[in-house]
Amino acid sequence: MEISIPQQVWEYYGLNPANYQVSRAASGHINQTFIVLGKSLEQLSWVVQRINTQVFTNPGAIAQNIKLADNHLKKHHADYLFIAPIPNRNGELFSIIDGHYWRLLPYVTNTIALDVLQQPLQAYEAAKQFGKLSRNLDGINPEGFQATIPRFHDLEWRKEQFDQALSSADEELKMNASVAIELANQFNSIVKDFSSVKHNLPIRILHHDTKISNALLDKQTFEGKCVIDLDTLMPGYFISDLGDMMRTYLCAYDENEADLAKITIREEYFSAMLKGYLSEMGHILNATEKTLILFSGKYMIYMQALRFLSDYLEGSIYYPIAYPKHNLDRSMNQFHLLGQLYEKEKILEEIVSECLN
Repeated sequence: MEISIPQQVWEYYGLNPANYQVSRAASGHINQTFIVLGKSLEQLSWVVQRINTQVFTNPGAIAQNIKLADNHLKKHHADYLFIAPIPNRNGELFSIIDGHYWRLLPYVTNTIALDVLQQPLQAYEAAKQFGKLSRNLDGINPEGFQATIPRFHDLEWRKEQFDQALSSADEELKMNASVAIELANQFNSIVKDFSSVKHNLPIRILHHDTKISNALLDKQTFEGKCVIDLDTLMPGYFISDLGDMMRTYLCAYDENEADLAKITIREEYFSAMLKGYLSEMGHILNATEKTLILFSGKYMIYMQALRFLSDYLEGSIYYPIAYPKHNLDRSMNQFHLLGQLYEKEKILEEIVSECLN
């Protein structure tokens, strides 16, 4: 069923729909997102979203986390562009209409959200923006922040989910996925490594979804402006943000590419991404965190491979698929990317060393 913006939403924010041109956001959003452009220069433009409460079961946690971060940033970094929701006429960050959660966000003009990285500069600028958010939130009291998706990046739990999916999977699915299952077991040491280091990592307030389309860049120069989609802003370890950048920036193709020969790591993008991130976080990360920079990529890529494989074994009930083996192909894509990370480990560690010095 086609979703449109209810009249009550306009009323909650004192807006006249006749003054705006409304379109659906092109791609890349869990939530239903609308671009609301003013028809005249006098009218500001906005983004309207309906939250996907099947994914985000506690919208109140999202509102609380964003409010705490916004208060901190206004006090300590007043000039930072933080895309927080606009309070409605009741002072609330969400407007509940027929059981659905709606919000209004600022629209940042003359910016673009890319789906694919086309040059290293874009990797640098996007990573710099995510690093800047983490730097500006460094020192904030994590008390009061909640997990908006519980155990979202808990690798130990994701491995448990995989083991459960494997134990109850249909025999035909297990046979089809035999190579991927073998790879899941082959790289299991990543879970053990995570278990041994996580207690030495500080809890930080992080974005947790650092794909390129969540960074707004200037349309002409690609200078980074800000980050968006703050629903997963919550406590975690730095390896979540940096690792997800590695997972999504280093290859020219995303996880939907089934031709594994195309899944290669672009070293120049790795260098640009890391330089951008460290330009903001280099003096914030502690000594232990700096030793885990490359591990962060292994951690996130392996976790996503497990999630795709688990979903395949469970009958593809979570990720939308275009064909029956889609999630299996996605998992193989991620396992291949992980293998590339190990294959180029020495070269990438040299880049890490150069970027830290």
